[in-house]
Amino acid sequence: MTMTRFAKLDGKVALVTGGSRGIGEAVALRLAEDGADVVLTYRGSTERAEAVAAKITAMGRRGWAVRADSADPEAIRGVVAAVVERFDRLDILVNNAGVGVLGPIGELTAEDVDLAIDVNVRAPFLFAQAASAHMTEGGRIISIGSCIAKRVAFAGGTLYASSKAATIGLTKALARELGPRGITVNVVHPGPIDTELNPGDGPSAEFQASLTALGSFGRVGDIAATVAHLAGEDGRYITAAEIAVDGGLAG
Repeated sequence: MTMTRFAKLDGKVALVTGGSRGIGEAVALRLAEDGADVVLTYRGSTERAEAVAAKITAMGRRGWAVRADSADPEAIRGVVAAVVERFDRLDILVNNAGVGVLGPIGELTAEDVDLAIDVNVRAPFLFAQAASAHMTEGGRIISIGSCIAKRVAFAGGTLYASSKAATIGLTKALARELGPRGITVNVVHPGPIDTELNPGDGPSAEFQASLTALGSFGRVGDIAATVAHLAGEDGRYITAAEIAVDGGLAG
């Protein structure tokens, strides 16, 4: 019997941080296509976030957009508590929200460092801490890292690479801690992905594409498909893994 995409995550509740655009939006919609009810956080446009939630609802799932700043620890705890109160469970956490602070190390400020650490390091830890307290066997924690955490092919990425490398340590240590409870923890490292913030026809696109083995940008759906695999039953025996979806950039 062939399982339909809709049935794979039926009855599951997912929380996708930074889910109003780009990779986060694609992940939220794919998890909904696979059957999950999806909560997405956002910090910017309410209109855009509500549009994503409406698409999820149109699929017959429950979609909910919640404004929350990932740099605010209390907001993080509040979001997780609200999800559990509203849906009675939380099965999948996708740590997607992030900031790309780039530039020569001599020009970066203490405020730049604080922002990168708060959003890219502390927030995934706090979201995982809060979410895992409510997860049961079969729970999934998936962080979106970056290929730059594995291979820095250009100057100016010191702070960003440092902050994204933290997702590797979080993943491997937390997988060991949560494994006995049947909860998996993994990190997906995107390469150059065609998004609004990093368009495939942008000024640095040709250079970025040249760093990959395939010579091209990826699509947001490539990341979403990998996340969906890890989130479903087919990903049950994958944990503590770093999965590169980068066209061979880090190969």
